[in-house]
Amino acid sequence: MNAITLLKDDHRTIKQLFRRYRNLGDRAYLQRRRLVAEMREELSRHASIEETVFYPAIRAALPDATDDVLESLEEHHIVKWTLDELEKMDPREERYNAKVTVLMENVKHHIGEEESELFPEVRRGMGRRELDALGVQLKAAKGIAPTRPHPRAPDEPPGNIVATLVAAPLDAAIGRAKQTARRVTRRG
Repeated sequence: MNAITLLKDDHRTIKQLFRRYRNLGDRAYLQRRRLVAEMREELSRHASIEETVFYPAIRAALPDATDDVLESLEEHHIVKWTLDELEKMDPREERYNAKVTVLMENVKHHIGEEESELFPEVRRGMGRRELDALGVQLKAAKGIAPTRPHPRAPDEPPGNIVATLVAAPLDAAIGRAKQTARRVTRRG
C-alpha cells in the first residue's frame, strides 16, 4: 500500500469517528467516552507513524517541505495535549463536549492541509516505489505505535523512536489494566 493511501485511510477512519460523535445525543455520556477513547487511539497511532516514519522521509527527500512538516508537528502537539486532557475528564463536565469539538476542528484543519497541500507535494517529489516502500514502513510502525498521547515526548528522531518503543508497551499494559478494572467493577 502506498504511504499516502494508508494515511488517507486513517483520515477517513478519524472523520467517521467524528461524525459518530456529532450524532450522539446530549446525554450519551458512556458513548462519548468510548468514541473519544477510539479517537485517542487512532490519532495517537496516526501521529506516531507520521512523526517516526513519514515526516522524516519527507524532510530527507523534499527539503522544501520542511516548513509544512514543522507546522504539522505543532498541530500534532496541540492535538496530543487536548487528547491528554480529555482522557482525564468526565464526559459530564461542562467543557468536555467543547474540548472535543475544538479537537475535531483542529484535526479536520490538519487533515485538510495534508491532503490538499502536503500530499500532492509528496506525490510530485517522490516516486511510486518510494511511496510504496514508505507505506510498508508506515504499516509496520502502526503495529507498534503508542495508543495514548504523549505530549511531553519528543516528536522528531531519534527521540521519538525511543519514546515510541517505551510508550507503546506501557500503553498496551495500561489499556489491559483499565479493561480488567472495568470488568471487575461491573461484576462487583
